Amino acid sequence: MNRKKGDKGFESPRPYKLTHQVVCINNINFQRKSVVGYVELTIFPTVANLNRIKLNSKQCRIYRVRVNDLEAAFIYNDPTLEVCHHESKQRNLNYFSNAYAAAVSAVDPDAGNGELCIKVPSELWKHVDELKVLKVHINFSLDQPKGGLHFVVPDMEGNMAERGAHVFSCGYQNSTRFWFPCVDSYSELCTWKLEYTVDAAMVAVSNGDLVETVYTHDMRKKTFHYMLTIPTAASNISLAIGPFEILVDPYMHEVTHFCLPQLLPLLKHTTSYLHEVFEFYEEILTCRYPYSCFKTVFIDEAYVEVAAYASMSIFSTNLLHSAMIIDETPLTRRCLAQALAQQFFGCFISRMSWSDEWVLKGISGYIYGLWMKKTFGVNEYRHWIKQELDQIVAYELKTGGVLLHPIFGGGKEKDNPASHLHFSIKHPHTLSWEYYTMFQCKAHLVMRLIENRISMEFMLQVFNKLLSLASTASSQKFQSHMWSQMLVSTSGFLKSISNVSGKDIQPLIKQWVDQSGVVKFYGSFAFNRKRNVLELEIKQDYTSPGTQKYVGPLKVTVQELDGSFNHTLQIEENSLKHDIPCHSKSRRNKKKKIPLMNGEEVDMDLSAMDADSPLLWIRIDPDMSVLRKVEFEQSDFMWQYQLRYERDVVAQEEAILALEKFPTPASRLALTDILEQEQCFYRVRMLACFCLAKIANSMVSTWTGPPAMKSLFTRMFCCKTCPNIVKTNNFMNFQSYFLQKTMPVAMALLRDVHNLCPKEVLMFILDLIKYNDNRKNKFSDNYYRAELIDALANSVTPAVSVNNEVRTLDNLNPDVRLILEEITRFLNMEKLLPSYRHTITVSCLKAIRVLQKNGHVPSDPALFKSYAEYGHFVDVRIAALEAVVDYTKVDRSYEELQWLLSMVQNDPVPYIRHKILDMLTKNPPFTKNMESPLCNEALVDQLWKLMNSGTSHDWRLRCGAVDLYFTLFGLSRPSCLPLPELGLVLNLKEKKAVLNPTIIPESVANNQEPVISSNNHGQSVGFQNTFSNSQEEEEIDMDTVHDSQAFIYHHLNMLERPSTPGKEQSSGEITMHPVSAAPLSVFSKESNSSKHSDHHHHHHHEHKKKKKKHKHKHKHKHKHDTKEKEKDPFVFSNSPASARSIRSPSLSD
Repeated sequence: MNRKKGDKGFESPRPYKLTHQVVCINNINFQRKSVVGYVELTIFPTVANLNRIKLNSKQCRIYRVRVNDLEAAFIYNDPTLEVCHHESKQRNLNYFSNAYAAAVSAVDPDAGNGELCIKVPSELWKHVDELKVLKVHINFSLDQPKGGLHFVVPDMEGNMAERGAHVFSCGYQNSTRFWFPCVDSYSELCTWKLEYTVDAAMVAVSNGDLVETVYTHDMRKKTFHYMLTIPTAASNISLAIGPFEILVDPYMHEVTHFCLPQLLPLLKHTTSYLHEVFEFYEEILTCRYPYSCFKTVFIDEAYVEVAAYASMSIFSTNLLHSAMIIDETPLTRRCLAQALAQQFFGCFISRMSWSDEWVLKGISGYIYGLWMKKTFGVNEYRHWIKQELDQIVAYELKTGGVLLHPIFGGGKEKDNPASHLHFSIKHPHTLSWEYYTMFQCKAHLVMRLIENRISMEFMLQVFNKLLSLASTASSQKFQSHMWSQMLVSTSGFLKSISNVSGKDIQPLIKQWVDQSGVVKFYGSFAFNRKRNVLELEIKQDYTSPGTQKYVGPLKVTVQELDGSFNHTLQIEENSLKHDIPCHSKSRRNKKKKIPLMNGEEVDMDLSAMDADSPLLWIRIDPDMSVLRKVEFEQSDFMWQYQLRYERDVVAQEEAILALEKFPTPASRLALTDILEQEQCFYRVRMLACFCLAKIANSMVSTWTGPPAMKSLFTRMFCCKTCPNIVKTNNFMNFQSYFLQKTMPVAMALLRDVHNLCPKEVLMFILDLIKYNDNRKNKFSDNYYRAELIDALANSVTPAVSVNNEVRTLDNLNPDVRLILEEITRFLNMEKLLPSYRHTITVSCLKAIRVLQKNGHVPSDPALFKSYAEYGHFVDVRIAALEAVVDYTKVDRSYEELQWLLSMVQNDPVPYIRHKILDMLTKNPPFTKNMESPLCNEALVDQLWKLMNSGTSHDWRLRCGAVDLYFTLFGLSRPSCLPLPELGLVLNLKEKKAVLNPTIIPESVANNQEPVISSNNHGQSVGFQNTFSNSQEEEEIDMDTVHDSQAFIYHHLNMLERPSTPGKEQSSGEITMHPVSAAPLSVFSKESNSSKHSDHHHHHHHEHKKKKKKHKHKHKHKHKHDTKEKEKDPFVFSNSPASARSIRSPSLSD
């Protein structure tokens, strides 16, 4: 995985090269949710006498394997099904994370591993050299898959096509192994033939070109034949089958769109823009779209909104919209553009290894940003960059850093480059979903930093070079060296940059790619009038978690009376103060007009500024060319000038946030001016609304005139003759539409001296609802009405109760009664005339929860639980679930927590299951440092079971469960678990006393690290002790262990290894067994492993019963095991110790 490796070209970790794969699914049963089919892999051995082939396969039931038409024995072992053996009493997360990383590595295709190990029949060994090719044929089936393939079967009348039943592939990163056996690696490319037999009313959409569609004799079924001649990784193969309506793009005939029945009009409108995205990317990359066709499929219950695969993308059907919808249009266009960017970098060009993922995510995110700049303008682009930068900064400061290019191997520190995290970053499948989202965000920001360094022109030349090399390679017949040009590595990418631009960007890579963390600047200044010099002081905080030290250039922009001047400071190791000469003398010598950064000259009222200083405002790093957080101190009048006259939206947004700290009439005036300026970017005006509300609340005792924004809103949107009646809606001007939506929401946050929403404001909002008239508007007002409900919710303040009286509808506060009546009316109207995406129901549910939290209506989750049930629209379900999660936290309700967790296990929609865990993590019922009645042993066991074995079908869900466990209990053993009865375990045979493995303190628990011991051909899971001798000299934590126990623990030799997952110790002995314990030749045809299913857990209890009877026998067994092992080179462990699955071989022969 080291960077140098890429220089020699790609070296496959496998002893063979895959060149072609056939996937044939000949039966799909929607009723039973099952799939039957076979795959055939064409393999070129790269070593003499290849005798083992390892492939990836999860969930699939494998019936038969043949190699060149000869029956082949095989073994199936999936250590991720159950990470820690369920007899293990371990409950600390450190232990789990290490075991999970070990389990994932044990089947990682990038290390040459897999769940399925096939023995090449011995008859073929002699001929491997002559044959040069092996064809591996595998028959398999899937029954009710829990991941990888998602069936949507609506419960209604009619046949499957009439019901709109469909199925599609989904998953996080390389998850193709969940629906057919393959080499599930982004670096193993081959050509594909894909065949799907479906009911005549169904359509199968897959990768590549549709060659033909063949009907059966009875015309009841048809087979779709797809060919993908461009070498592609299995991870980029996908499938969608359903009764789709088909639309050939009128502008580009090679593009086809698919949607569910009756949505064709929406599909036409939604995709009508796509051809412009194609044109933009092809133009900037000076390269044609790499595939011969492109397909977009819109499906229900999507795993993610956008999933890109080779020559096709799968989208959520919720992105479809009509021409009447304003708010969804830019969001959907952004999704389409993201998907298309990933076709070039991600699908066509793949990655060599996981540590090169940042390059692909970075490039696709970067060119998507260029599309955004062209489509929505520079302001929107800069706002987006600022938003992404703020997000990554906040996340890194919270968690301790995101590492883009982890390099493994080397010392202990190198081996875990992210020890501050509660999960391993060695593999995508162990990553927290939030971390991965932030990883993608940081990758494209770093690409932008590279562009700043080498110029956009060179950047695009580098991309063009990568694409042209790849497209030359893709047209070659199979030659293993050529296809590796279609894989990108960090070293190859940096080499291209250096060749094209001639610039060395190594320091930049070292700073932002090879290490994690962001920079924190604190800036302040003083003006030295005598020397006419600005004395700028810039400090850094590089000791907090998630920060790093920055040394290098930093741009500072100073706006003076004579114009705007850029200065580049060199940030050195210890330099804090920087002297910047000023160009202008103070105000006495000034010209009439003041030139701005963009060349514009404006008149300014300079009465507010310091008479001795020519400085109007100062900005640090205005181009965001460092990943940083800046806290800069300047006077309130400087922020006001910056807001009014600086033309960069990022500067205006920074000024607005700074003015919250200066509640003065001057700030109020500056914000009001911005709201009235129509040339000002709409997002800045929206932000100004909320800032003005905060300032008004701080100035409440001195505020004069009508409530903030009311007169402005009246002037802009109400009738001249009757100012309390709003004009009929006309949303033709989108900028004023967004302002009209936002102002009432911000006004509702206003408070009077009693901290209540002014009656005048509430009545004003109720009038807006009452007189809202959308009859003559060509656009829908659903988002506007939803915002008015949000405004009502914002106006609610905590109830004042007298003598603890119980709230009923009779004694409701009259204002609250009005609010509740409006919400009820809206909810009832939604039942009759649902709005687009049910936005109004969503807002109503949130408002009801606000009323509950503020004590106006009884707190009760029943309504939310009914809206959270399967069958409601996904946005409604999420709003309802958010309310239940909040109720669980506030009311400490164990019942609701159990209800939520049962949904995580049983809900039919993967996205909802993931979202519940996400919401519980962000708004937890308790945290590791809190005392809570909800924190108990049963909950620990339940969550442990969920992440240990209940989520093996969905990487994202498992990592979500790990995040929640960490939030609730931390890394060490949860505090609510009782201490075991005996703190020490006496081992009579070895004459040692050892600490009970279940109460090892965190300092020791941190070291518990299952390690994968690998050899050339394969890997078996082994565990290595990490207790060093120095452990004994350390001081004992007396709180953890009783004095006497601590004394023994201190003086006796320590056990090499406490209990390990997948292993049990027989009584009286705690020595480690070799991995292969019981001899069992599995390569016989009678072997029951050939007819395995992935439900191994039930064997375990039988093993335990046997074990009790034959305890003594088992104890000495390992002595003759080793002799047996020498005799039979192909020995596989099937001992009770490895009951969760049949162990994969130690293939040292």
